[in-house]
Amino acid sequence: MEYIKLYNGVQMPILGYGVFLVNPEECERCVSDALSVGYRLIDTAQAYQNEEGVGNAWHKSGIKREDLFLVTKVWISNAGEEQAAKSIDESLRKLQTE
Repeated sequence: MEYIKLYNGVQMPILGYGVFLVNPEECERCVSDALSVGYRLIDTAQAYQNEEGVGNAWHKSGIKREDLFLVTKVWISNAGEEQAAKSIDESLRKLQTE
């Protein structure tokens, strides 16, 4: 896997696996498959309604958190500092399931 170094020093994979239009029931399996073949960047969003599947797949994979780059987006209706902060907390809760 190739990486790019961000301005803050974090190494980000240049290739990721997106779960847009992956239904919640299939998401865990699809992300598990992606992780098993080497993907380390997973891209999801609250609007996709499959963040929990991403979190479940990650936890079952045994991959350390620092070795995985997770990307998610907040709902547009949650714009603004206060709403966005609550929205981010909700995503983190779902991505860190059991």
